[in-house]
Amino acid sequence: MTRMRNPFLLGLIGTVAAFAAAPVPGQALRGHDSNAPVDVEADRIEVQDRADRAVFSGNVKVRQAGLALDAARLTVAYAGGTGDGIQIQRLDASGGVKVRSTSETATGDFAIYDLNAHRITMLGGVVLTQGASVIRGGRLVIDLDSGRAVVDGHSTGAPGIEGGTGGRVSGRFTVPKRN
Repeated sequence: MTRMRNPFLLGLIGTVAAFAAAPVPGQALRGHDSNAPVDVEADRIEVQDRADRAVFSGNVKVRQAGLALDAARLTVAYAGGTGDGIQIQRLDASGGVKVRSTSETATGDFAIYDLNAHRITMLGGVVLTQGASVIRGGRLVIDLDSGRAVVDGHSTGAPGIEGGTGGRVSGRFTVPKRN
């Protein structure tokens, strides 16, 4: 298991950068405001009010305070419906899921955004990119409060890297030109 201190590559790139004398990038999702309004748009919505959920399908786009999530399908679990309005608890996305911040992108088969825990979990063929640097694994967990991310399991291997299978994480990192 590879542990990183901030979203998408940043801690691991920071460690590699220290050895390669590359600049350390900022922490894009650290302190993300998960209390900000969540905007959702899709081709279709089905409200299942008795189950306290709504299912969005077809070209789903979710935006919240600089964080973007795109998927084919999204299930929104909520509570409330009284004077305080609906309180979104969790977003479950599937089908070509892409999560983006201003400087990083993560893709995978599924994503779970737990708004109460301030955590995003992505599963299935996860690929993280920051510029030309890439890391691949089976699961990514991002803590939005600390910016810490953990990547593990079942990578398909980064281009040009031997192996990268059998539950291992693989990556390719850019380094600056040296004199």
